[in-house]
Amino acid sequence: MKTFVTHRACGILCLAGALSIGSAFGASSLESLKAGNATLKSAGALAFGPDGILFVGDSMGASIVALDTNDRTPVATPPAIEVKSINEKIAGLLGSAPDQILINDIAVNPLSKKIYISVSRGRGPEAAPVILRVDSTGKISEVALEGIRYSSVSLVDAPADVKDQRGQSKRTEAITGLAYLNGKVIVAGLSNEEFSSNLRSIPFPFQTAVKGASVEIYHGSHGRFETNSPVRTFVAYNINNEPNILAAYTCTPLVRIPVSELTPGNKVKGSTIAELGNRNRPLDMIVYQKDGHNYILMANSSRGVMKLATDKLEGYKSITAQTEVTGVPYETIASLKGVQQLDKYDDSNAMILAGDGGKLDLRSIPLP
Repeated sequence: MKTFVTHRACGILCLAGALSIGSAFGASSLESLKAGNATLKSAGALAFGPDGILFVGDSMGASIVALDTNDRTPVATPPAIEVKSINEKIAGLLGSAPDQILINDIAVNPLSKKIYISVSRGRGPEAAPVILRVDSTGKISEVALEGIRYSSVSLVDAPADVKDQRGQSKRTEAITGLAYLNGKVIVAGLSNEEFSSNLRSIPFPFQTAVKGASVEIYHGSHGRFETNSPVRTFVAYNINNEPNILAAYTCTPLVRIPVSELTPGNKVKGSTIAELGNRNRPLDMIVYQKDGHNYILMANSSRGVMKLATDKLEGYKSITAQTEVTGVPYETIASLKGVQQLDKYDDSNAMILAGDGGKLDLRSIPLP
């Protein structure tokens, strides 16, 4: 999951907006970070905030950690990047085998255009979290967590570290996505509430976390209302000049949720505006502008990379009856295969992590 404002194209919630927010809040944001040793139990979703501050979702630690990357030199036109077999290179750097490396997320610093990667070294509960940085030459280095300026906040409503029906800890889905928007960190995931699908809006600089909002959606493919499936990936998008969350769920409803409703303890009913196909898990989303029109690019586990036109989302009525593929139309980008992660690189390019056969490549591509 990605940063909100820092990824979005002009006319949506754009980079210019992100930079202006950084200017307004940067001093107090940086001053809120104190030097020390940042502790992570896991490293999953990533998002950038103002002034090169990187937010890391630590599901097992039930916390959000803000790191000062000290990476604030602006780059207007970044070079093309291609790092072949990056998972093997990461394994070599960390002294591990490639099959013991799991890449969880990537995020492009909107200022420097360097790419940050969250990694698990090892498998299972003993996996060690690592944050890496890739520069414009493709060089990979580890972000040291010792002596770094940081702050953190604990989630007050995270699910317990108990096994679900598949034998996995429910805590692993406490944080499934992150974004920074207008002085707040938006956190998607599961809570310990009866309606466990949750969106939290946490003010930054961090003080104390508040309870999230429970989210109910109508899943057209399943033909029922659901309250316990987490948002898998999301972006922010202005609809009628109001900020909304566009959230994608497994099997694959696309849901509109007004940001104004994300108040502590609120029960929110999202509006399902598309069903994009069952037996599929959305992996990542970005918003961009091309030739005067706005689009979403969405990577999926089994349905390829979808390009959705988003100029008139206010015109789609909520889906409230069982249905298959319908709502916001999309096209599949046939040239993009095996994409697991993506982020906006600049106004013309995206950064993707893609591959098959056990090898993953990190590379920049033109936005389609």
